[in-house]
Amino acid sequence: MTPTDAAYVTALTKASGSSFYLGMKSLPAARRDGMYAIYAFCRVVDDIADEEGRDFATKQAELEAWRQRIHRLYATTETDGPITRALATVIRDFGVHEEDFIAVIDGMEMDAGAPIIAPSLAEFDLYCDRVASAVGRLSVPVFGDASAKAREVAWFLGRALQITNILRDVPEDAARGRLYLPREVLVRHNVPPQPQAALESPALPQACSDIAQMAEHYFASAFLAMQDCNQRAMRPAKLMAESYHPLLKALQHYNFAYEKGRIRLPKWRKLVLLFRFLLPL
Repeated sequence: MTPTDAAYVTALTKASGSSFYLGMKSLPAARRDGMYAIYAFCRVVDDIADEEGRDFATKQAELEAWRQRIHRLYATTETDGPITRALATVIRDFGVHEEDFIAVIDGMEMDAGAPIIAPSLAEFDLYCDRVASAVGRLSVPVFGDASAKAREVAWFLGRALQITNILRDVPEDAARGRLYLPREVLVRHNVPPQPQAALESPALPQACSDIAQMAEHYFASAFLAMQDCNQRAMRPAKLMAESYHPLLKALQHYNFAYEKGRIRLPKWRKLVLLFRFLLPL
């Protein structure tokens, strides 16, 4: 990766304001730049999906253009800009899989179309896999573990993180006409499968509690799988898990009382986690 391309993906990551930037900053240079390249790719395709005022056909065409860029990287190593050039280095040095890049794009396409409202459990799981677990599968080889067990960590942890996000963001999503909670769980608790009606339902906390148990299972499975992985390579994954699991616990503790405001991780806890990440193994 050239210094110019590394600087480009670093600047894009830093400008996002995500804690991801600080979390990855202490990685060895090649791995750090590789993660910034993956993040830059995810940021660009996510922006396409989320951009207001553009029709689905236009977004679909732009996402398809990214599918073709990824395909050309694997078929011919052809690049057309700083992000694809940076990704070419990631592919060469870390052996990340084409199918995982495509899964991320497919997940963005799910969000680019009509709002997702009370998906089936199968669609819910597919969405979590594409927008989160696939990113994890791209990341773990760059962290330093390309084993099947590390991909298992990504499979479980991505779902745990995304379900936590979904549970935290129910009010914000409802305001956008979206409801990512699975229909079968809502029906089980007589929660209306419409965004605002679900938010106002007195039975919503019971439905969310069931969904939180799914996330708890995925967190536990991810931590168990990590035990059989390269421990140094798993440190970024552990940092993400230890950042999100307290959010899930807080949501459960307050019984999903969304009227009390958005649950956030205290700054002191974030600093403790970052300090632990920076300590030598």
